[in-house]
Amino acid sequence: MELFKKENSLDKEAVAAIRSLLIDEINKAKSGHPGMALDIAPALYVLYKNHLIADPKDPKWINRDRFVLSSGHNSALLYAMLHVAGYAVSMDDIKKFRQLNSITPGHPEVGMTPGVDATAGPLGQGVAQAVGMAMAEEAVRASYPEGGKIMSHRTYCLCGDGCLEEGLSQEAISFAGKQKLGKLILIYDANTSTLDGPTSNSMDEDVKMRFMSAHWNVYEVKDGNDLAEIDHAISKAKEKSDAPSMIMIHTIIGFGSALQGSHKTHGNPLGAEDGAHAKSVYGFDYPDFTIPDEVYKLFKDSFAARGEKAHEEWNAAFASYGKEHEKEAKVFKDAFERNLKDYRLPKPLFDPSTKEASRSTSGRIVANLPKIIPFTLGGSADVAGSVKTAIPGDPGFDKDHRNAKNVNFGIREFAMASIQNGMLLHGGLVTYVGCFLIFSDYMKSAIRMSCLEKVPAIYLFSHDSIAVGEDGETHQPIEQLAALRTIPGLRTIRPADAKETSEAWQLALDSVSEPTAIILSRQDLPLLAHSSSDGVDKGAYVVSSSEKKATIELIATGSEVSLAIDVQKLLALKGIEAEVVSMPCVELFEKQSEDYKKSVLSLPKSQRYSLEMACGATWYKYADHVISLDEFGRSAPEADVIAYFGWTKEEIAKRILATL
Repeated sequence: MELFKKENSLDKEAVAAIRSLLIDEINKAKSGHPGMALDIAPALYVLYKNHLIADPKDPKWINRDRFVLSSGHNSALLYAMLHVAGYAVSMDDIKKFRQLNSITPGHPEVGMTPGVDATAGPLGQGVAQAVGMAMAEEAVRASYPEGGKIMSHRTYCLCGDGCLEEGLSQEAISFAGKQKLGKLILIYDANTSTLDGPTSNSMDEDVKMRFMSAHWNVYEVKDGNDLAEIDHAISKAKEKSDAPSMIMIHTIIGFGSALQGSHKTHGNPLGAEDGAHAKSVYGFDYPDFTIPDEVYKLFKDSFAARGEKAHEEWNAAFASYGKEHEKEAKVFKDAFERNLKDYRLPKPLFDPSTKEASRSTSGRIVANLPKIIPFTLGGSADVAGSVKTAIPGDPGFDKDHRNAKNVNFGIREFAMASIQNGMLLHGGLVTYVGCFLIFSDYMKSAIRMSCLEKVPAIYLFSHDSIAVGEDGETHQPIEQLAALRTIPGLRTIRPADAKETSEAWQLALDSVSEPTAIILSRQDLPLLAHSSSDGVDKGAYVVSSSEKKATIELIATGSEVSLAIDVQKLLALKGIEAEVVSMPCVELFEKQSEDYKKSVLSLPKSQRYSLEMACGATWYKYADHVISLDEFGRSAPEADVIAYFGWTKEEIAKRILATL
């Protein structure tokens, strides 16, 4: 593999400077991943210098090209590139790589570093998020008259062998090919190495054929140091709009190191001696942490100038668009600002005799959502009929219906969640995705990413308990609720009836930086006499007071709230006064004042009982007596399963009386 054949001296110096800077960056931190960063630096250089359109002075410009570093361990290269490209990433920031409270953490984090469009590191998630961004660009553009005037950009993603070994990547690749996302370009660094050794230890498929079978355009660069060949491949990919494109670039891991080609360069600093050796290979003879002035000027005259010009042209185009399409321009701005004050769910009127599964209440909201919020997009993992995410008359988002509001994600739960994250990072859409609660396990890492990225993702999880019935223990969630409640930043809301469900949806829509999981029942739930929207907003409230002074409190969620009220009546016949607390959202309750929390949980913890047909691990904070289900369910009709595990009012009352 030759070094910069046919390239001019400034190109050679610029790539050498970037490679040398990332060596210094990692050496100073005494940790990092130089291997891929060194070998793929020429590709990122070509991308930023010749192709990527973004404005370093305004990293959040709406119509910029997006770039996702799926191989997040390669962050040292990204930070070096952002620095030389003119973003607000100073040399001091570079020197603080991987240090406490720096803006250059070990893996890129959106919102922390200017120019970082996505948090990445858990391999494969960046690929799926890039798919979401490309999908959002298509959807936004198609949702407005002459939308191409105000939304038209590309999404680029860089990945390595590790990302492609993760199953998530195949879910995303398959989906992107099916959707013909022609403005998505994936750069694949084929350096034949992973952390433990050569990729041949664990992977030997024909990667090109893998992408071609998923209907991608595929290009190949034989020499990762040939800037002209890289530039030609990206240019060819940009010309194609019929399908997403993958550019396979053959590189040598740790290029320049005495250990180049070895997996040993993957995750260990080169050190002073090998770092000096690598710099000599590049022909770069400057002090550490030095970028020559001509390299800064090169990016100022290319990348920065191109982005500034495009940004100015877009500003003018949007101003003109606003005059021609005043109403639509306002909607566009509201969508990207997530300004929903003019797009509120109507306050529903409830018949006291209503008995409805909360999934059905949610389904009615989903069906009407596009009429209320025109910039919505959502769907499910092939369970639209069960989770109630279908929209009557909607053709489904695809290449012929880019303005559709419903997405058929297929049986791809993990990709679905990651794609939603990408859509929200792109902006301009209110999104939601749905599946059975039991399968939240498949997507937990992406839900965690929603929290890290502070995006207002909406997760609809139905079939929330052993009341699923005949499908049995493989489909009956036990530990999932507890797991969701332990994810920092996630609001998990399990509504008890139609009124609580409607308010859960409004809370999810109102969020601007917190994801929300709405936990929905398959079985019908009665409308509670005193259920409260305000109570849902506060996370917990007294839903059924006792006639006399209460001696115990029953805390419940979801379908168990009506059960608790039935138990309350039975206990009253035995002379035991109880009050019932509905606690749909623990996280919201914890944010309330101490006075409010004491007004709801007014009795000592020793006099409180929690009721939830699931793992009880998270309830001991609120009650000494935790009535839960800490084993897997059974396959049988709903009523039989519930009776078998003792979740009837008679059995629960008996258990409580036995403790008094």
